[in-house]
Amino acid sequence: MNPRISRRRLLASSSSAMLATALAGSRAEASAPTPVSAPALTVSRRTLEVNGKAASVFHIQGPDGKPGLKLSAGERFAYSVDNQCETASIIHWHGQTPPAAQDGVTETGYVGPIAAGAVRGYDFAPRPGTHWMHSHQGLQEQSLMAAPLIVRGANDARIDAQEVVVLLHDFTFRDPLQILADLTGRSGTGSAAGGTMGGGMMGAGSPTGTNGNAAGMMSGAGGMGMDLNDIEFDAYLANDRTLADPEIVTASAGGRIRLRLINGAAATNFWIDLGALQGRIIAVDGNAVNPVVVSHFPLAGAQRADVLLRLPASGAYPIIAQREGARQCTGIIIATPGAAIARLQDTSDSLAAACGSQLELQLVAVQPLPARAPDRIHRLSLSGGMMGYNWGINGLQWNNHHPLTVTSGERVHFTMTNNTMMAHPMHLHGHHFQVVEMQGTEISGAMRDTVLVPPMATVMIAFDANNPGRWLFHCHNLYHMASGMMAEVVYS
Repeated sequence: MNPRISRRRLLASSSSAMLATALAGSRAEASAPTPVSAPALTVSRRTLEVNGKAASVFHIQGPDGKPGLKLSAGERFAYSVDNQCETASIIHWHGQTPPAAQDGVTETGYVGPIAAGAVRGYDFAPRPGTHWMHSHQGLQEQSLMAAPLIVRGANDARIDAQEVVVLLHDFTFRDPLQILADLTGRSGTGSAAGGTMGGGMMGAGSPTGTNGNAAGMMSGAGGMGMDLNDIEFDAYLANDRTLADPEIVTASAGGRIRLRLINGAAATNFWIDLGALQGRIIAVDGNAVNPVVVSHFPLAGAQRADVLLRLPASGAYPIIAQREGARQCTGIIIATPGAAIARLQDTSDSLAAACGSQLELQLVAVQPLPARAPDRIHRLSLSGGMMGYNWGINGLQWNNHHPLTVTSGERVHFTMTNNTMMAHPMHLHGHHFQVVEMQGTEISGAMRDTVLVPPMATVMIAFDANNPGRWLFHCHNLYHMASGMMAEVVYS
């Protein structure tokens, strides 16, 4: 049973409460070693206009004044975080594999949050690829506390392509704490948070007044309805802009583009539509894959995809992200100089399908894990549901979770079976894993840090236990994580 979460407890953030049960000792003593005089990422608040209405949101700004960071090949991550917000925060380096004390979380007990007005330093060798950074404090991620983290590799210059980074968000004018309180306190007759109920019923009071998920969303699991979206948002953003005023990227006719796509949404999976263009996916979650030709593909929450494009001629080329199970869209436009740019609609004529394993089954890692039998297997049931909003792992929420133990040097398998009617993008901190089996079929899939587990499906991942510490493993739907779908990998 999931207890009602009080507003006061949420305001204090679940992270602070979790520290009370964290083990003491060497973990508590560990700290990030970099001097606070290192170049700073500044965390602050800003005002953003969305659909003609002002909203107060967060901002992570690099030393160059731009969102996030872009690091050169071979450059260390030697930066500090200057918290200029009025509240405590902490930043997680999603996709990176630093020492555990520098992972940017408080739940595992290494460090506390960065207090308002305080500065904390970090120093580690970054992992190349398209990654991102976001708050791991309370529900700050929903209020746009996120930014790109691009680490160029030694071979990137050989690609000779114009780089375009796109960070996707779902946006709400509502207080995320109230959304979560409404979700966890719903009675089954609807919710002020909107979205679908069990069996595909529409919530009664979604902020936008529509849902678009009720029709055509039946799964193959015994005819039961899938729950695709449990919150209805006010807007969907690409680089902080809607399709009413999209970012326009200027490029040369015939030029090559490297799209670095990041799904930074708190609770939304997207379909990426390249329109008249055709591209090749060359990396996912920062890891190279054998090129896959695409024009329309899914991108689950927290996942990234690097796509190579070539503009065939002069003109304007929209890159659209459409919410799964819905009509709402966002995106950018790539245009040649002087091209006529038509106004784009922010809704599609048709509902998007559910994101599933369509792309995952086509991906093959360029550098897979060496062949080896597993030393340890954890069988994990993704549990819970919309009724009660009691998401968990093996029927347990974070506050009473069982640690997933491993030993250094082991090859570890997680066999995840999703026993719920929602897909869950499952993220492992501090490691990259290979997708090795889907629905009982062995594959030599991509190396990732986040994989989508569809409803009533089984996905197996494999990783080497080569980064000792305590590491979070959780659903990257922010509200599922906050209501309990989180555990931790613990090295013995």
